[in-house]
Amino acid sequence: MCGIIGCISKKPVSDILIDGLKRLEYRGYDSAGIVVLENGVFRSEKTAGKIADLEELLKDQVFLGNTGIGHTRWATHGTPSTCNAHPFFSCDGSVAIVHNGIIENYQEIRNELIKKKHRFLSETDSEVVVHLVEDYLKTHEPLKAVRLSCNKLEGSFAMVFMFTDYPGLLIGARLYSPLVVGLGKKQTFLASDVPAFLRHTKKVVYLKDKEVVQINKCQMKVVDFRGKKKDYQIDRVKWDIQSAEKEGYAHFMLKEIEEQPEAIRRTVNYPHYSTLERIRNKFKDVHRVVLVACGTAWHVALASKYAIEELARVPADAILGSEFRYAPPPLDKNTLVIAVSQSGETADTLAAVRCAKEHGTFCMAICNVVGSSLTREVDITLYTYAGPEISVASTKAYTAQLSLLTLFAVYLAKAKKTISPKVERGLLNQIKTLPDKIKQVLSERDVIEKCAEAYKRVNNFMYIGRRNNLASACEGALKMKEISYTHAEGYGAGEMKHGPLALVDGSFPTVAIVLKDRVYVKMLSNIQEIKARGGVVIAIATKGDKNIKRIADWVIEIPNVSEILSTILIAVPLQLLAYYTAVKKGREIDQPRNLAKSVTVE
Repeated sequence: MCGIIGCISKKPVSDILIDGLKRLEYRGYDSAGIVVLENGVFRSEKTAGKIADLEELLKDQVFLGNTGIGHTRWATHGTPSTCNAHPFFSCDGSVAIVHNGIIENYQEIRNELIKKKHRFLSETDSEVVVHLVEDYLKTHEPLKAVRLSCNKLEGSFAMVFMFTDYPGLLIGARLYSPLVVGLGKKQTFLASDVPAFLRHTKKVVYLKDKEVVQINKCQMKVVDFRGKKKDYQIDRVKWDIQSAEKEGYAHFMLKEIEEQPEAIRRTVNYPHYSTLERIRNKFKDVHRVVLVACGTAWHVALASKYAIEELARVPADAILGSEFRYAPPPLDKNTLVIAVSQSGETADTLAAVRCAKEHGTFCMAICNVVGSSLTREVDITLYTYAGPEISVASTKAYTAQLSLLTLFAVYLAKAKKTISPKVERGLLNQIKTLPDKIKQVLSERDVIEKCAEAYKRVNNFMYIGRRNNLASACEGALKMKEISYTHAEGYGAGEMKHGPLALVDGSFPTVAIVLKDRVYVKMLSNIQEIKARGGVVIAIATKGDKNIKRIADWVIEIPNVSEILSTILIAVPLQLLAYYTAVKKGREIDQPRNLAKSVTVE
């Protein structure tokens, strides 16, 4: 989950590297470092901490090198420290590396290299690779040395190398971790993600697994791990750098919460039906759907399970990516596996898809990133058009995924003839109104902020819901945990009396999702059980509901909407409640401790 960047330019690259690392900091922020090649010698600086700490070290230095690489780390092997910060160097100081991923057989390789008198200065798995390349360079040129090294490695990686003996040259390699080439005017880039270099170029090449790329100022060559030359496709990024900047907002999370109406509008207005119609017969034969995802995306899967079962009358399961390949469900040619991922690089979700493909199962992706690994593994992709999401806590990607999967549930019902044209038109029209309804929810922010102020010192929250909104309760609790560091649990409301009710007292708020739907009366009963025991209730309720105002301590209203679509609107006040609670507690909103945006390792 680290962020890496490399650049070759006609001008000094240190400022370009730092700017790129800032835009990759959502991928990790335990330590950071850069190295440039200046007059045939590596000049490097690295430190534990964030990019700002690295900038402080660099402020009185002048780095003039035109070729360089940089890294921002999320620690896996080795504690967050300066000695474990990237880049790493060969014993003779002629090779430098930055790496994202995990080398699973690093200890075995390390032991071999120690026998050859290589000296290691860190606790990391990454350092073994630069020494391995150094060893191969004794008899091979750089591209082959990197390629041969890759064939010895087990695990996942995206790596960039530079060499003192080959100025103006970078070599990158990838296996199960993202690596993108940026082709600019008199500049070439390698990075974990497009925002790292988007202010300089929109022309990109998404490298594939088991590919090695060699670049200099004017040329680019791609080979596979066996040395076979590979063709590549140049794509053009359709969004601009402003989408990846705060634009005056205090935090990316708040900006992305407010971008949800437009993100959903772009997503649902895209002609997804025409994409699906090309393989309509495939969907007609589907007799089971398995949704696989991790984290917030798994809550999307859980909510969408209900929509698919209700509309298409097809059994559906929501399975965690981290569990799927260790206990795969029965799969066959009439099962549809839907993988949900914002980045398209989530390691466990990718592993689940590969497992499903081994069983001959048809796989579809719901993804936000064109050209990502997931989109190349599946049979068909439906894209959300949420734009870049920088904050670690997912907001607009979540609601865009929910919107798109609801749209798909309607389409699947149409393909299987379980929905009438009238109901289909009604749901599609309601989906189109979601952006305006979310704007109405955003107007409730003052009430939500006051509620956050009232409970900023509590240590525990319970979130309860039923049916579709059990997933909403789990997602609301996750948001509260990940950015405010406050313990929170999402629970099925009917399960409260089976244990969690023992926790209820006046210092333990319960966030209850209580809409005017088929479980409304049951939810009111659950709330009364909490109130009878002196509990505090924060209700997310349908606008104009007078009953709930008489019993809840706080009421946050959302517009009336179909039960199937309610999960999308409910997400917004839950996001804002977590956001304002975290602000009141003085937390790091966009970069919560111990977390990173894209989980590209197991």
